[in-house]
Amino acid sequence: MTPPTLVAELPAVTAGPAAVMLNTTKGSRLRAIAADVSSLVRPRIAVMVLVTVVASAWLTAGRPADSVGLVWVLVGTTLVAASSSIANQILERRSDRLMRRTAARPVAAGRLTVPAAWGWAAATLVAGAGLCWTAAGWQPAAAAVATWLLYVLVYTPLKRITPLNTAVGAVAGALPVAIGWLAADGPARLAAGDSRGALAVAALATVLYLWQFPHFMAIAWLYRTQYAAAGSRMLTVVDPSGLRAAGQAVAAAVSLLPAALVLAVPSGSIRMFLAAAVAGAVYLLASIRFAVRRDDASARFLLLTSLGSLLGLLAAAIVFGGPA
Repeated sequence: MTPPTLVAELPAVTAGPAAVMLNTTKGSRLRAIAADVSSLVRPRIAVMVLVTVVASAWLTAGRPADSVGLVWVLVGTTLVAASSSIANQILERRSDRLMRRTAARPVAAGRLTVPAAWGWAAATLVAGAGLCWTAAGWQPAAAAVATWLLYVLVYTPLKRITPLNTAVGAVAGALPVAIGWLAADGPARLAAGDSRGALAVAALATVLYLWQFPHFMAIAWLYRTQYAAAGSRMLTVVDPSGLRAAGQAVAAAVSLLPAALVLAVPSGSIRMFLAAAVAGAVYLLASIRFAVRRDDASARFLLLTSLGSLLGLLAAAIVFGGPA
């Protein structure tokens, strides 16, 4: 604590209006930059991808022998995911301007030029793939690049062509499982006769593929008017009644439940079985509710349930679902 006599002797320092304005401007600029970076890389999606990679590696081999190597794979995967998000926003900048939820994105709003955005996309892709290769070999790097190519060059253009874009995008969403499996030497373990990890990872990939249909149908319903204005061929635009979207959501949720239960087989964990059963059942009930009601409230509930159920399932896979 400063002695009182010293406090009395210190000169008073008062910031002038110009200094206050300068500090405020700097703070606002930093917040704006942070917001733009977050909008570009979409960290929530990146976190989901990273949890998927960790769960896949854990289901394959349990505790990794090279924890540092896995961390670098995760860093590389984060960079590749960021690159795919940036590239997606470059290609969709015109349609993004027509949607209220995306019009303020940096590329769509013109705060980041297209050449600069491509520069960042290329740099993060090369750096991310390079880190994956250096840390765990060419196979995880190839899986990361394949995910990027499918998401950016196939799924993104298909959104303006056919409602089947969701089926393609779901493949890209499930491919990060391969990154974790390959980084944990899954092929070598399978060749040596250890098929438990391969079974669990195959079940996880199936779950991730099916999970995306109710998730995206909820989003497509909530923003169906904006998607229509932007020219996107989402299922809720082609069929405004929502019947086809609801049917796909329920069918995928029904199929997801047994696939989730298979996750418990390699570990033999009853806790993993119960977690998978609860997550799958809750997701199915939310999908049925949306199918019956087909309104914004049920779609929003399904969207939130999709995130919670998947995170719960992935957490259970990491905690309970490793090799027995």
